[in-house]
Amino acid sequence: MPSDYREPTYGNWRRPVSPGIGRLGLAGTLILMAGLIIVTLIATVMPVAGLIGAGVLGLLMLPLVIQDQHGRTALQSITARSNWWWGRSQGWHLYRSGPLGVVSHGSCRLPGLLAASRLVEGHDSYGRPFALVVVPATRHYTVVFECNADGSALVDQEQIDVWVAHWGHWLAALAYEPGLVGASVTIETAPDLGHRLRQEVYANTDPNAPELARAALEEIVWNYPVGSARVSTRIAVTYATLPHLGGKRRDQDAMVRQIGMRIPGLISGLEMTGAGSARPMTAHQLAEAVRIAYDPGAQSDIESGEGESAHWENAGPVAAQESWDHYVHDSGCSVTWGMSEAPRGEVLSSVMSGLVAPHPDIARKRVTFLYRPHNPASAARIVERDRKDSRFRLDGAASAARSEIDVIKSDQSAIEEARGAGVTRFTILVTATVHSAEELPVAAAAVDTLSAPARLRLRRMYGSQASAFAAALPVGIVLPEHLQVPALVRESL
Repeated sequence: MPSDYREPTYGNWRRPVSPGIGRLGLAGTLILMAGLIIVTLIATVMPVAGLIGAGVLGLLMLPLVIQDQHGRTALQSITARSNWWWGRSQGWHLYRSGPLGVVSHGSCRLPGLLAASRLVEGHDSYGRPFALVVVPATRHYTVVFECNADGSALVDQEQIDVWVAHWGHWLAALAYEPGLVGASVTIETAPDLGHRLRQEVYANTDPNAPELARAALEEIVWNYPVGSARVSTRIAVTYATLPHLGGKRRDQDAMVRQIGMRIPGLISGLEMTGAGSARPMTAHQLAEAVRIAYDPGAQSDIESGEGESAHWENAGPVAAQESWDHYVHDSGCSVTWGMSEAPRGEVLSSVMSGLVAPHPDIARKRVTFLYRPHNPASAARIVERDRKDSRFRLDGAASAARSEIDVIKSDQSAIEEARGAGVTRFTILVTATVHSAEELPVAAAAVDTLSAPARLRLRRMYGSQASAFAAALPVGIVLPEHLQVPALVRESL
């Protein structure tokens, strides 16, 4: 490495802001202005009623002004709590399937957002089989790639920088993919039970080999997996149903053909990102991965081939129960956190290494990076609007230090977009799965410890643990598409 080499840093992540007065967004500002006009008109006729109206308006605006450390308003917290208790009163937090179930007719269907999903198979341009996860509610089709990531051990920093650069180019290129609505990268760490190593060794052992060699291999098979971890990397790419030139939407067979033709191009782009050899997952492989996520105790039987073969119709749990702060599913108990704030300053390429690495206090850990790339037309509009909104907030800010930084960042984003850079919204979900509820506090403390070096602010997904658990799986759940509140209203609050 040259002596004058300087490791690059990364940053300038920012959340789009809504123009408004103080902490109020556009919607809150409009409500405040309308309320003030009404109160003023009433006060000109009935002063006492005007004072009462001003007090009522202040009480109504208070939930929009009060925010916690994660930027969540009191109104959002009250709404989430109310919806949770309403769903609990309706029994929506309970799921029972199997022969004694009441919702899946004897099978173990997936719960929640994946209840109506199905799996279809096809072949890409090279004839390789692949599976597509179909979500009828949103008309989304997701293909999943399994990668053998090379890792950064014993790799020159210059090579790592090249991988990061190509990863940025690959994400930017997704904006030009017709119909693409989202992508995700899931890095899962779990105990390695040694079944794959045992099958590989036994399948390639010569029966005429010397006794000493066979004894050495036997000892390796039984001792090597002890205490080791298995790291799986899966990348999911989600497409929406595209219309034909005549306006009629493509059917399922047409979407399978269209996505199958794009798979080789997506894989070729991943080869330069350090993802290693990527290949599309088959229906059997994807069903097994989801089955183990909902029932970690089934990993041994599935990997050894002694258990029942996994199918999508039986990939769900037999029983699941969602609580306010955790999720119980078959043999596992899970907690999911979501990113509420990205690193403010500049970071190095290794900032996430500790977060995605195995941890002894967490039986299974899943870190999922969710991306929603904007097409070039909307990207230019978004950065310019964000630039104007940040300047609007600077003019009315009481403490202008952070607002000035926001203006600088928004200007930099606009300049980079004008030079051809992509604009992508992203977030991170972290799921920790343990064997019993008594182990959850230890796992939660471990995640808090890991998030600090990553310079992330994580928030436990209270009241939506089941949905967040499903979104962290590599199955292409695009959460904003499943919300009832329109995106325009959410962004203006």
